[in-house]
Amino acid sequence: MTRASKPSLSAELFQEPERPKGVYTANIDGGSRGNPGPASYGVVVRAPDGTTIFRLGKYLGRMTNNVAEYYALIGALDYAQSHHISRLAVRSDSELLVRQMQGRYKVKSPDLRPLHERAQKLSRALAHFEIVHVRRELNSEADELANLAMDATGTVGDRSDGNDPARDRAPENSARNQTGGNPTVSPPETRQIRARYSGGALHPLQALDLAEGEVVEIRVRKPAPR
Repeated sequence: MTRASKPSLSAELFQEPERPKGVYTANIDGGSRGNPGPASYGVVVRAPDGTTIFRLGKYLGRMTNNVAEYYALIGALDYAQSHHISRLAVRSDSELLVRQMQGRYKVKSPDLRPLHERAQKLSRALAHFEIVHVRRELNSEADELANLAMDATGTVGDRSDGNDPARDRAPENSARNQTGGNPTVSPPETRQIRARYSGGALHPLQALDLAEGEVVEIRVRKPAPR
């Protein structure tokens, strides 16, 4: 009698678990040039029938590759939550991210802990969540979006108009241009706020609505005397 051999670690790493019906899929990728350096992430979400319903590439500023990977995951989870998607399968080529989310690796980096906690909280709110590791060649679309956003130091992406019961029905601001079908680039978001300098630090006088660990650029200008 021949006993079946135990799957190798590499085979186990790329093995996707069985999933229920009605599961959306998100391919995610984050990267940085310099580590730390200019960073961005890409997210591609597909409906259960395989139709692409969301594509986003976002420039983040200066941070590490692993931080950018977590921002990609949080971006996918935020999209699922805001569009009432309750079943999500995430595919990432970052073994560290996948294993930390699966509880197999400890989160030792202080920069990653708050991001890991936020991602865990969002994932636990779903009726079904899974995250699996895929080879880089199977994650090329998310990688391309991340690189486009990094080159543009802005946001790129588009959305399909397929029938998706989980999507908002508000009018779309499509980022696909009318001729070539390539993503257009939006400039980074800028806001002017007031802050008080005290104790060697700037203290904003209004809510910033920023994610934990998010990097922003600050330009200081004193208001004109009254």
